[in-house]
Amino acid sequence: MSSIVSKAARFVSDKLASDTNPNYLYHNLRHTQRVVNSTKELIEGEQIGEVEEEVLLLAAWFHDLGYTVSYSNHEENSCGMARDFLTEHGCSKEILSQVCSLIMATEKEYEPKTILEQIMRDADSSHFAEKDFLATSELLREELESLGIAQYSLVDWREENIRLLRTKHRFYTDYALENWQQGKDKNIKKLIKDKKKNSKLAKKERLKAKYKGELPDRGIQTLYRVTLRNHLKLSDIADTKANILLSVNAIIISMALSNLIPKLDNPSNDYLIYPTCVFITFSIVSMVMSILATKPNVTSGQFTEEEVNLKKVNLLFFGNFHKMKLEQYDWAMSQLIKDKDYIYSSLTKDLYFLGIVLERKYRILRWTYTVFMIGMVLSVIVFGIALKFYGPERVLELPVMQP
Repeated sequence: MSSIVSKAARFVSDKLASDTNPNYLYHNLRHTQRVVNSTKELIEGEQIGEVEEEVLLLAAWFHDLGYTVSYSNHEENSCGMARDFLTEHGCSKEILSQVCSLIMATEKEYEPKTILEQIMRDADSSHFAEKDFLATSELLREELESLGIAQYSLVDWREENIRLLRTKHRFYTDYALENWQQGKDKNIKKLIKDKKKNSKLAKKERLKAKYKGELPDRGIQTLYRVTLRNHLKLSDIADTKANILLSVNAIIISMALSNLIPKLDNPSNDYLIYPTCVFITFSIVSMVMSILATKPNVTSGQFTEEEVNLKKVNLLFFGNFHKMKLEQYDWAMSQLIKDKDYIYSSLTKDLYFLGIVLERKYRILRWTYTVFMIGMVLSVIVFGIALKFYGPERVLELPVMQP
C-alpha cells in the first residue's frame, strides 16, 4: 500500500469514527472498510496496474466520507474532502480528477463508462452477494427510519430489496459476475422464500394497518384491566375480613353457650347475667353485620332488547343476564362487540357498580369492627364491675387430710 493511501486510510478512519452521526447504522466506517476490501479483491481479480490501484483505493476510502457533512449530496461533499486532503499532500490534479470521478460513479442510477468506474460500482454493492446481506440491509432500513428519510415496513422493505436486486442492480466486472453473482442470486432466492413464507404475516400487517385506528389504545386497556383487578382484590380482602369476624364471634358464642351460660343457673352466679348478656349481644350483632357485609344482592337477571339498543344494560355482569336464554345473550353480545363506545361504557359501569358494592362492604365492615371492639371493651368493664360490687365473698378452704 502506497504512503498516500495509508495516510488516507488513517484520516478517513479517524474522521468516520469521531464525526459520524450515531444514526448512521449502515453508512459508517464498517461499510467503508468493506468497500475497500472488495475494491482490493476486484483490483487483484481484474489485474489493475499500480497507478490505477492507488486511485481506486483512495476513492474507496473517501467515497462515503461526505456523510459526516450531510446525508444529501454526500458524493459532492466526499469529493471536496478528498480534494482538500490530496491537495494538502501534494497529489497531482490528474489524480484528484480521477478520484473525484470514481467517487461520483457511486451515485445512484449512474452507468459506469470505464473499467475503474465498474470496479468502484461493484465494490460499493459487493454486500449484495454476501451471506449477511439481509442483516446489512436491515441496518440500512433502520438508518433511513432513524434519520427520518424513509420508513418501510418489513414487508415493503423486502419487496424493495427484491426489486432492487432483480431489476435495478447488476455487476459489471467479469470478476464480480464470475465470483459474486451466485451469492447475489442466493440472496434473491432467500428474499423470495421469505416473502412466500411470510405471506400470511404480510396480510396480517396490512389488516393491522387498516384497522389500526379502530383498535383500543393499550393505555386504555391497561387502565380498565388494572382497575378491575384492584377492585376484585379489595372485594376479596373485604370478604376475608368479614369471614374472620364471623369465625371469631361464632367461636366466642359457642364457648359462651357451652361454658358460661350453664353456670348462670346457680344463684351465686347471678352477678354474671348482665355481663354475659352484653358479651353475647355484641357478638351476635357483629356476626349479623359480618353476614350483611358479604350478603349478595338479588338482581332481576333479565334485560330487554330496547335496553341493549339504548346501551343501558351492562352485559358484562352476570346478574343482568343469568335468566336470559343463550340466543338472546348471544345477540346482545354481538351488538356489544360491534360498538367500541358500548364496550367502554359497559366496562365503566362494571367499575362503577363494583365500587358501589365495595363502599357498602367496607362501610358495614368498619361499623362491624367498631361494634366488636366496643363490645369486647364494654363486656370486660361490665364483668369487672359485676365482680367487684356484686360478686360473692370467696373463702379459702384448705382440704382436711384423713388419717
